[in-house]
Amino acid sequence: MTDTGIDVLLHNAARGDQRAWEEIVGRYRGLVGAVVRSFRLQEADARDAEQRTWLRLVENRARIRDPERLGGWLATTAARECLRILRETRTVVPFEIDVLPDPCRAVEDRVVDADTVSRIHDIVAALPPRGRTVMQELFAEEPRPYADVARATGIPVGSLGPTRQRLLRRVRATFEAPAVVSA
Repeated sequence: MTDTGIDVLLHNAARGDQRAWEEIVGRYRGLVGAVVRSFRLQEADARDAEQRTWLRLVENRARIRDPERLGGWLATTAARECLRILRETRTVVPFEIDVLPDPCRAVEDRVVDADTVSRIHDIVAALPPRGRTVMQELFAEEPRPYADVARATGIPVGSLGPTRQRLLRRVRATFEAPAVVSA
């Protein structure tokens, strides 16, 4: 099911297809986790933020207007859930100094980080299917071995490194390019 478009996966998930849900979570778990980790919540709060994010997707799946932007929606939702948890626990003082949030990073910085993750995810989603698969497989929370990625994409193992570098340059160039605003 890994080549299935996100629009089809969302449709199937809405109809109760457990495999579709598993595929969606598998594709976006790393993104949601990265956004949540950027808030440096305590472990239990971080797990809650991730679970709340997935719950919001279940609750709002019919409202997703542009399935190809699901990554951005999830990143924004995860950031909002983290902020909600921070507001809820604001009066609780942690006992260990190492669990305190970094005072140098303002909430606005964390939202910018979430926006950056969302933009990168959208850029990767716009890559051709093979390139998108390479990026998703090699930069997943638990990256697959080159041999597995080579089999999945049909790219020789020896060509994956150079392909990865070209894709990274392309993503960086797109990310750093000035945004085009349509009138």
